[in-house]
Amino acid sequence: MYDNKFLPKLSQNFLEILDDNEFYDITIEVGNDPYVKIFRAHMVILNYRSPYLRRILSTTVNKNKNDGILTHIKLPNILPETFQMILRYIYGGRLSLEEYDTSHIIKILIAASELSLQELITHLQSFLIENKKNWMEQNFNLIYKTSFENDFLKLQNFCTELISYEPEKIFNSIDFISLTEKSLISIIQNDNFQMNVIQVWEHVLKWGIAKNPGLPSDPSNYSKDEFITLRGTLQQLIPFIKFFNLNHKEFLNKVYPYKKILPKDLRENLIKNFIDQPNNKLESKIITKEINPKSIDSRIITNQHAELISKWIDKLEITDNMKNSYEFKLILRGSRDGFLSSKFHEICDNQSHTISIIKVKDSNEILGGYNPIKWKSDGSFGTTKDSFIFSFKNKESIENYILSRVKNDEYKYATSNRINHGPSFYNDLFLYDPYCGFATPSGYEKPINKVGFFYVEEYEIFQIMKD
Repeated sequence: MYDNKFLPKLSQNFLEILDDNEFYDITIEVGNDPYVKIFRAHMVILNYRSPYLRRILSTTVNKNKNDGILTHIKLPNILPETFQMILRYIYGGRLSLEEYDTSHIIKILIAASELSLQELITHLQSFLIENKKNWMEQNFNLIYKTSFENDFLKLQNFCTELISYEPEKIFNSIDFISLTEKSLISIIQNDNFQMNVIQVWEHVLKWGIAKNPGLPSDPSNYSKDEFITLRGTLQQLIPFIKFFNLNHKEFLNKVYPYKKILPKDLRENLIKNFIDQPNNKLESKIITKEINPKSIDSRIITNQHAELISKWIDKLEITDNMKNSYEFKLILRGSRDGFLSSKFHEICDNQSHTISIIKVKDSNEILGGYNPIKWKSDGSFGTTKDSFIFSFKNKESIENYILSRVKNDEYKYATSNRINHGPSFYNDLFLYDPYCGFATPSGYEKPINKVGFFYVEEYEIFQIMKD
């Protein structure tokens, strides 16, 4: 068994070597004019502690070893005070982060990445997440940009979770207006991004106006040129705003005053849409985070689909407030576990409250069904009045859906437990080997698929549990 009590002394001795001015064999020029500092160090330690410095030394030393010249290298991208901290880590394994502000710790992290100090990279990311969460939320743009430019996976996960669960913190951060156009688009496009459409529009407007400080805050005071300026700033973002999911009042009060920045075709279609249905437009038709659900682990549907399905389970309308928050626990994925019916029964038999989600091959169509009772393999029928099947036109929207509940006189045959079939909702929707499915009207209220026979690209089974 190893005794670690000797390590502090060893660390101290190596730090003393760092401070010794007699036996060094390399000088390192760090920084750029006028902030440059020369550090003395020892090649053997640098060689074994930093893969990046090892690569530099392997060429530099071979070039100079026969010339009697002291090895000298330059690191212009690192600040001297940052490199001094990193040297203490390299020599003594010591790093005192509490005395430094968060922005300096991020500089150390970037420098550690340049020097390929993987152990330090992992530690610094964990430290920031555990101790500097609030600061990072307030400076989201810096963290988002840094994490993806340097492939910091832990910080990337931090950003993704914030986008999924607390996007309002991003839009309220002190550096929100510093977000690049590309970053803002990627946030809005994120599958798990959950925010009311009108809020997204208001924040995008805020971003665009901030990019043009001379613009008035009231659009009624805009000149023609000022509308043109704002339109140019937002033209790449506007296609990602789901204007058709707004209600009539939101469109009239928040979007119509800025109609001149919208593309002509979009503007005319929106006006026609809200004139045709001025009073029947669903309030905030896009499902927002009424109850904070866990992000769904799906390659087929998004959190918005999951929330709508949750409402169907509770027999609510799309405009109703959610009664329950459900966790969608993935128990089978075709591409991971296999598509054979035998695998379905192996995993899903005796499991109740399951949602089957199917991606139709060579199509954007999504099919699915809810079974509140247990699956079996005995050839019997499942009896329930609470099952339903459904379809979505594509993954991008929850608007174009078909919901079909089991008929009142057919509930004794709501599901079927055939050994050679996967999930089966009588004849209305079922899968069978290999990669095939069928959907034809029978025991449910209406057909969900016009084609009938289809091939399966992917399918997933989730068990639904109340949070």
